[in-house]
Amino acid sequence: MTDQDIAALRREISEALLTALDRRHDVLDAIVEAEDQPAAVAKIAELLGISARGAEAVVGLSFDRLTRQSRRTIAKELEDVNSQLSFLLGERPASLDESLTLRPFDGDNDRDIFAARTQDIGAAGDGSGAPAGGLDDEIGAALSRVHAEEAAWFVALEGSEKVGMVFGELVDGEVNVRVWIHPDHRKKGYGTAALRRSRTEMASYFPAVPMVVRTPAAVPAT
Repeated sequence: MTDQDIAALRREISEALLTALDRRHDVLDAIVEAEDQPAAVAKIAELLGISARGAEAVVGLSFDRLTRQSRRTIAKELEDVNSQLSFLLGERPASLDESLTLRPFDGDNDRDIFAARTQDIGAAGDGSGAPAGGLDDEIGAALSRVHAEEAAWFVALEGSEKVGMVFGELVDGEVNVRVWIHPDHRKKGYGTAALRRSRTEMASYFPAVPMVVRTPAAVPAT
């Protein structure tokens, strides 16, 4: 997660808290009437027009944060964060991973996105750095490793649109994780979102195995 993404997250939460404190009576009513915490988060998000992440911060707000001094502290935090950011959150809409999802790679239906990745990277899909082989050979080898529980590949989706891929390869007791985002979707925060999403997925495929994040390089221009 980049420094700017962290700052954007801090700003989003600070704005959500300030909005909630301004409407604290409505917020309290919504929380009290909610069946459980997930329902409270959903109600607050709808009531204030904020993200689920911001609503979670509001629901978790302790009573000592309701004082005027605490509100001034939060406002100062927001001011400081805004001065640090060189972009608007809307320019990186996916960085907070509210909509991006991952699903397992399908050898038949996802040839297109893997072909785009191979053309962009120019290297084998196993992370070895070797030149890419034929598309069928690459996909066949990948599915064999997945079946042997030595790899886990995912397609990153924004709705139904494929925006990238996440690769996990088990090597020497570690999971080498690589995130590739399609050139048409870069600089929007999808890489950060995909990496965050991948942690849960990789943990389920490779429990208790440490993750090492690798950054693939594009094919050098000739």
